[in-house]
Amino acid sequence: MSAIEELIRGYHRFRQGYYQENRDRLVSLAQGQSPAVAVVGCCDSRVDPAVITDSAPGDLFVIRNVANLVPPCEGQGIWHGTSAALEFAVRGLQVSHIVILGHARCGGIRALMEAETTADNYQYIGDWMRIAAPARERALELGADRSLDEQARLCELEAIRVSLANLETFPWVRERLAAGTLSLHGWYYDLASGTLLALDRPSDRFEPV
Repeated sequence: MSAIEELIRGYHRFRQGYYQENRDRLVSLAQGQSPAVAVVGCCDSRVDPAVITDSAPGDLFVIRNVANLVPPCEGQGIWHGTSAALEFAVRGLQVSHIVILGHARCGGIRALMEAETTADNYQYIGDWMRIAAPARERALELGADRSLDEQARLCELEAIRVSLANLETFPWVRERLAAGTLSLHGWYYDLASGTLLALDRPSDRFEPV
């Protein structure tokens, strides 16, 4: 059986099971959404924000891209897919929280750490990952004597900090932060252990939730 056939079979299980059991909620959601939380997550198939947080449909506004990056505010039309989704979340849906959800063993971060070889194999990833170039520099500085795997983990954590800083370059994010109606969060999920870390702003350290 092909992967697509498996998806179709899965849809039928959903339609006959979950949909019927949650029909009232799903029909209500068809009229509109009002999530309180936006999550910027990675495209990685192993890291589904709704699964990790055991969230129901309508709970999360999820924005996914390579390496869960937020670009800086800019007007050249280079990275507007993620920026447009964030603008809708903040200005349209009026979310109260934005979570940057990073994760261990991120392929995009690995590509950033191996920049010389990545450029030969991919057309777009190198340009996109340059958003996190400061994270790479910081990881190499902090992990000068460490293995590539350890440096990549440091970079994964630093990239979350970069994205949080980039969020604050958008004027409509700054306005909501100043008004106290929006909070920013940095989370890191370890696939193997299932551990979720959260960035504690006062100490600037990632701690288990």
